[in-house]
Amino acid sequence: MSEIEVLSRAGGKLTITCAFCKGTGKDPFELLSKLSNCQVCGGRGKFSLAEPAIECAFCGGTGIHRDQRLTCTVCGGKGMVTVEKSTQTCPDCGGRGVAEGGYLPCVTCGGTGVVAKKAAAQKAKTGKKAKKR
Repeated sequence: MSEIEVLSRAGGKLTITCAFCKGTGKDPFELLSKLSNCQVCGGRGKFSLAEPAIECAFCGGTGIHRDQRLTCTVCGGKGMVTVEKSTQTCPDCGGRGVAEGGYLPCVTCGGTGVVAKKAAAQKAKTGKKAKKR
């Protein structure tokens, strides 16, 4: 689904290709001109992200907001999001990252598709909403 490529791993950081422009460094939709730089990576085609990181559930790792020519509101167009080390699938959206209706991120997980195990356990005990990530 996604075309994110991990370029390197060092010191708890990932260097990945920009999902929005697929590493070209150019605006994929040519909104201003064919020469415009990508608004996500600033024309570099790559960026660093802290580990652990997972593919963005809301956009499926594309970096593009569902059915639009906008950057994903969850990952900011990167295609991946940093999460806590101990996570589990979001109980409200089933890991899809999408709220009922299909156009907004899940309120419980913030669109990542996962929640912290501590927060999920607390929600099960109290019946309250779990914290994001």
